[in-house]
Amino acid sequence: MANTESWGSRVGLILAMAGNAVGLGNFLRFPVQAIQNGGGAFIIPYLVCFLLMGIPLLWVEWSMGRFGGRKGNHSTPFILHEMDPKRALWKYIGVFGIFTNIAVAAYYCYLESWTLSYLWHSIAGTFNGQTADQVAGFFGNYVDINTSTTGIPFEPIVFWLICLLLNTWILAKGLSGGVEKVAKVGMPLLILFGIFLAIMAVTLKSGDHGAVNDGTVGLNFLWTPDYSSIWTAKVWLAAAGQIFFTLSVGMGSIQCYASYVKKKDDIALNAMSAGWMNEFVEVVLGASIIIPISIGYLGIDRVVEMTQSGGLGLGFKTLPYLFTQWGPTLAMIAGVCWFGLLFFAGITSSLAMGTPVMGFLKDEFGWKHKNAAWFFGLIILVLGLPCVLYFKEGVFDEYDYWAGTVGLVVFALFEIILFAWVFGMDKGWKEINAGADIKVPTIFRFIIKYVTPLFIGGVFVASLPGIWEKITATGLPWQVHAARVLLLLMFATTCWFVRVAYMKRKANLKNWTK
Repeated sequence: MANTESWGSRVGLILAMAGNAVGLGNFLRFPVQAIQNGGGAFIIPYLVCFLLMGIPLLWVEWSMGRFGGRKGNHSTPFILHEMDPKRALWKYIGVFGIFTNIAVAAYYCYLESWTLSYLWHSIAGTFNGQTADQVAGFFGNYVDINTSTTGIPFEPIVFWLICLLLNTWILAKGLSGGVEKVAKVGMPLLILFGIFLAIMAVTLKSGDHGAVNDGTVGLNFLWTPDYSSIWTAKVWLAAAGQIFFTLSVGMGSIQCYASYVKKKDDIALNAMSAGWMNEFVEVVLGASIIIPISIGYLGIDRVVEMTQSGGLGLGFKTLPYLFTQWGPTLAMIAGVCWFGLLFFAGITSSLAMGTPVMGFLKDEFGWKHKNAAWFFGLIILVLGLPCVLYFKEGVFDEYDYWAGTVGLVVFALFEIILFAWVFGMDKGWKEINAGADIKVPTIFRFIIKYVTPLFIGGVFVASLPGIWEKITATGLPWQVHAARVLLLLMFATTCWFVRVAYMKRKANLKNWTK
């Protein structure tokens, strides 16, 4: 069955691509990473990583996707295989572009469902009148399946199922009829919500509603550079990791989205537009909400201490309480804006994770679009259930580490080598610039061929001690070991499906040439 999907408009494509990149990490992870790694000094390695690794990977993945799409491929196993048909290895490397999306979506949809639940509780005024400890304790009770927080039995499961059904229903509507429409509504609302909260944060005054600092104190602290840390390997590793995390490179979803563009559609400017929109949301909006408000009420030392455990605590345990200091009406508005913003950031990313799986099923096995969407939903239901049931045992973190961290780096390293050295920069550079509305600086030809592979290779090598430590760790709960087995089974099963699809292609080609 021919895969005839396409994007409705260029604006819709850019917004969908930006939505794929703009995720929960823009608002929960980036500001914490900046504070932990030198404040304003962190932006220097961050921007260097963006220019030498992020932008090149965006161009590479967009051009690979369009190249494969011209030949009827909409998933990475056969997009990569098309770039070097003589070697069987690449289609199995391309398995990462399906497996990673499934594994990340399995825990990401659960995280996304928290925003729906907290959105409801903000409207219902659940946090009004509660102490800081009570609001913080609400989260601990929420992720405990055996505890009912608001009278809804098994509340985390209920909201997770709602979120999963919503994602699947939108995916079943198609690219232009579902994903693109959500991006056209969700991305503008996300930015409007973010601007409102940033204004509230920056204009916060000491003494107003119990604040101990002006909002600008938090902003100044966040961007005050600690240059003593700038040459530390840990800081550069954190910056590179944030680029992977925030741009959604190394996943296969960009290639899938790009495989539906037309033969001469611009990808150079489109990739830049989506990339810089993500950077605006992350660096400007993401840094102007959670830290300024938190420092405004709690002070610098307390917030620095809280950031050691990441951004989830600030975003879900602290901000709902701080919003209540503004009075019931503003607390509701701020809660709707904050968790609405996080929800749109989450769903535009999770929708992108479904498209490579669906593209593979439609291309290789002739599945109908709706059937492929609901099958993807079923996979996420099965693989995601352990994350929901055993969140406190570490299954969520295990999925995130292997699929959302290690998998991205491994796949990105292989794909840049394939593009620059196997497919070749002559053909690759021509592909990037075909139909381009801008002239890509020639220096990026050198960067893509030499600098980006070395950069990603360095990130991978620097990650090896942590990977080994993770593998050899003892005393882990049985649920963590079960999660690892489940991930390995998922990867092996995907490889088997790719093998079946490849043999099916060979048989069809043999019959056609007779």
